[in-house]
Amino acid sequence: MKVQEKEIIPRIGISQGDINGVSYEVIIKALIDNRITEICTPIVYGSSKVASYHKKLLNIGEFNLNVVRSADQATLKRSNIINVYQEEAKIDIGESTLMAGALSLLSLEACMHDYDKGMINAIVTGPINKKNIQSKEFNFPGHTEYFARKFQSANYLMLMVARNLRIGLITTHAPLVKVPEMITTELILKKIKIMNESLKRDFAVSRPKIAVLSVNPHSGDDGLLGDEEKKVIIPAINKAIEENLLVFGPFPADGLFGSGNFNNFDGVIAMYHDQGLIPFKVIADKEGVNFTAGLPLVRTSPAHGTAFDIAGKDKASPDSMRQAIYMAADIYKNRIEYDELIANSLK
Repeated sequence: MKVQEKEIIPRIGISQGDINGVSYEVIIKALIDNRITEICTPIVYGSSKVASYHKKLLNIGEFNLNVVRSADQATLKRSNIINVYQEEAKIDIGESTLMAGALSLLSLEACMHDYDKGMINAIVTGPINKKNIQSKEFNFPGHTEYFARKFQSANYLMLMVARNLRIGLITTHAPLVKVPEMITTELILKKIKIMNESLKRDFAVSRPKIAVLSVNPHSGDDGLLGDEEKKVIIPAINKAIEENLLVFGPFPADGLFGSGNFNNFDGVIAMYHDQGLIPFKVIADKEGVNFTAGLPLVRTSPAHGTAFDIAGKDKASPDSMRQAIYMAADIYKNRIEYDELIANSLK
């Protein structure tokens, strides 16, 4: 049985991530919060045995995941789990293993299968190890590119979100030396448009204001420190303005974030990974969420990795995972309301 197209309480699939990292810890700690099941029906795709192992390791007592065979059997007001594999999983806390990578992918593929069948409404991905998951089926730098390929879409944007701070990346998991040749006027304009549409449809911002960062220090100092601003970034901004978008810049990253001026914008476009992620993680603290904008799927993830160094030590904060679940439910509902508004306006 498929979930209703406009399910009021969305069913959210949660992929287990790496069994040797903090993924199960943050999932369990997040789902202990009863507010989660008030807004959605969470369904973990993994192993009840692995979940029990981590629960015992963390000395978590009064909490149990409801085991179901399929997503359509998930119980409302409960946190559910589907066993996507039956074999014994060897758990090596804090270590990267091929088995952990294979089981990460198995969980992810099971989520996608049920989403394609209409049995869940959104996906929250647990943190994976980007090396041990590599295989014929997963040959990507990360989740973002995996989902983009699944939907055969080039129109996506890695968007980091914490409260009203939203930072989109022009380039994602790319070596810094390749960034200047990768950023083009066409690419920047495309990413600006994706952000603008996502801010309206996913975050209910009626008239988004978007800031665009420079790639060179001091915005190139009129060409002294580089000419990408003049040749590539400013033309993209001007084209966006011609299309009636509220786009401003380019701003030096240090000035925009150091002055607090980023608060005057609904979204910020960064040219490369660390330019956006360093200020984001400082400002967001433990509540950051990774969202893939521009896809039919609502996909969020905590903005941290496997954290092998603290795995099994009861040190991982569930705040980011909790916010990722909240955000998935909110965006799902925002899309329904936005699409209905657009449909009514066309009548």
